[in-house]
Amino acid sequence: MLLKGGLLVDGTGVPGREADVRIEGESIAEVGSGLRHHGEVIDCRGHAVAPGFIDTHSHSDVKVLAEPQLEEKLRQGITLEVLGQDGISVAPVEPGERASWKQKLSGLEGDFGVEWDWSSVASYLERIQAARPAQDLAYLAPHGALRQIVVGPDDRPASPEERARMQDLLRTALAEGACGFSTGLIYPPCCYADTAELISFGEVLAGAGRPLVVHIRSESDRMREALEEMVGVAGASGCAVQVSHLKLAGKRNWPRAEEMIGVFESARERGLRFTADQYPYTAGSTLLGAILPPWAHSGGGEATLRRLGDPEQRARLRAELSSPEPCEWDNFWQWSGPEGIVVSDIPSGRHPEWLGRNLAEIAAARRRPPLDAAFDLLREERMGVAMISFSQDEDVVSRFLELPWVNVCTDGLLGGRPHPRTYGTFPRILGRYVRERGLLALEEAVRKMTLQAAAAMGFRDCGRVAPGLRANLVVFDPETVADRATFEDPARHPVGIRDVIVGGGFAVRDGALTGERRGRVVR
Repeated sequence: MLLKGGLLVDGTGVPGREADVRIEGESIAEVGSGLRHHGEVIDCRGHAVAPGFIDTHSHSDVKVLAEPQLEEKLRQGITLEVLGQDGISVAPVEPGERASWKQKLSGLEGDFGVEWDWSSVASYLERIQAARPAQDLAYLAPHGALRQIVVGPDDRPASPEERARMQDLLRTALAEGACGFSTGLIYPPCCYADTAELISFGEVLAGAGRPLVVHIRSESDRMREALEEMVGVAGASGCAVQVSHLKLAGKRNWPRAEEMIGVFESARERGLRFTADQYPYTAGSTLLGAILPPWAHSGGGEATLRRLGDPEQRARLRAELSSPEPCEWDNFWQWSGPEGIVVSDIPSGRHPEWLGRNLAEIAAARRRPPLDAAFDLLREERMGVAMISFSQDEDVVSRFLELPWVNVCTDGLLGGRPHPRTYGTFPRILGRYVRERGLLALEEAVRKMTLQAAAAMGFRDCGRVAPGLRANLVVFDPETVADRATFEDPARHPVGIRDVIVGGGFAVRDGALTGERRGRVVR
């Protein structure tokens, strides 16, 4: 096909220009003016033609097996998603631990009726390819899964022998198709790792030329120490580090944005590959169990549930979560309070009336103190609950968005009543921050959604519109593109995204799904 007469915004950040794009098979064949073509010609006048958007932080790991079109992502113009985030994903997993690991992850990844019949990264990626996805998908080897196999769920450092075993597991995962490694240093069992363990993974990644993607230990009171730890990992190992969903949580920390930026800039001036991604909202979304301190998770899910049922342990938890003092761990309760924590998913299907309600409302309805209502819900659902937490500042979000080494991600959970970023992130950048506020030029915004993301992840055949690269493209109207998803009504598709092309075929055409599924696993 030939895309004719559009405003070419090619992903590099250079000024847009009118140009044609010719596609042959799955690749871009030619870019230029006045191109001739004997096949189908698509009139793109009045629209921008850009590389397909890349979501570097996605939680579609399970849903893609049940709904391989992933409509909420396609309609945003996303043509490539990176799964396996935060160090807690679906593979590798030992056969005897599939059920418990599935329950542990249900609040984050959802259930969607998917049978877990894989063990290795290779077998999981084969399941994805067999599902015939509509988008391209890549997978990060998750730290927590490797640690669970070697060390287990306990709060202790790994021995040198255990670190060597986990390095071998990482090498295997990379050989089987993982595009890098992720860790979530607020989530068990990743949070029990010391810096030496992270450096050992970084050494493997540096040798393979793959990134280490990290949810740092603190996005609030201990932010500087958490970032400096990862600068040390990058420096000692030589690997590239991508910091997930860059943010500052808690009102008292909002004035520290420039301090945080300074740590990044200093690392980059040293020649370290130190980048980040970001979603453009003032609320986050994760497991409700993340409100608990790390010690409460030691020993695994059953041990946590026993603690939640023990009056003395509950009293300790109430005291720690309610303390106003600066905290060694990320205290969501301190940032947001019960009014700022909203239940977004309960994968068991019980209590649908709680979805979209905050914990203060749920506590009042159950006639329980808010913290006890939260503990009760976690016990009843065996930790399988997701939340949205309001803790950030719009001025800080905007400041981080201006940084050239920050790309765009959704970090969207897909079950229940999700965060609006699941449906609206990329159009929100183009509508709110480009057209309405003028914070970014169109070309720079597209670069952050495409080439910057590809570079951070080490992808070489996407992120630009250039001959020989994969024909993943999006056609949108710069004058009308906008998100429509809100916290009150999150499952609303955006407007202004006309066509989405994956592997040379239309996944979305004239704003409608075509049913065409040409996605692939990026190994």
